[in-house]
Amino acid sequence: MANAASGMAVHDDCKLKFLELKAKRTYRFIVVVEKLGEPSQSYDDFTASLPADECRYAVYDFDFVTAENCQKSRIFFIAWSPDTSRVRSKMIYASSKDRFKRELDGIQVELQATDPTEMGLDVIRSRAN
Repeated sequence: MANAASGMAVHDDCKLKFLELKAKRTYRFIVVVEKLGEPSQSYDDFTASLPADECRYAVYDFDFVTAENCQKSRIFFIAWSPDTSRVRSKMIYASSKDRFKRELDGIQVELQATDPTEMGLDVIRSRAN
């Protein structure tokens, strides 16, 4: 772990798992290498894996079909910072987010959420286009 002034370090395991998601589509989602979602798992499985009162960075590979009937995918970086989490934790996550995200080359959409409604499937769909 890095000190509070520089935020959190990005572990090599995070980068490796992200590359596997991006290049090989080995996973549907990653919750900072605490949980890896198999490709068959749903968005509901992903949201259920986030703690209700702790901050997390997560990546979600969202598949969708366009109005032109083309299969597409967008890789989301989600900064989960629930209102019920500790203030210090929110501060560390907020100050580390940009550095962390830069390490994960290939993120297409960023989303910040403080409660589940801010990252509902309808929000994900609207941001994917």
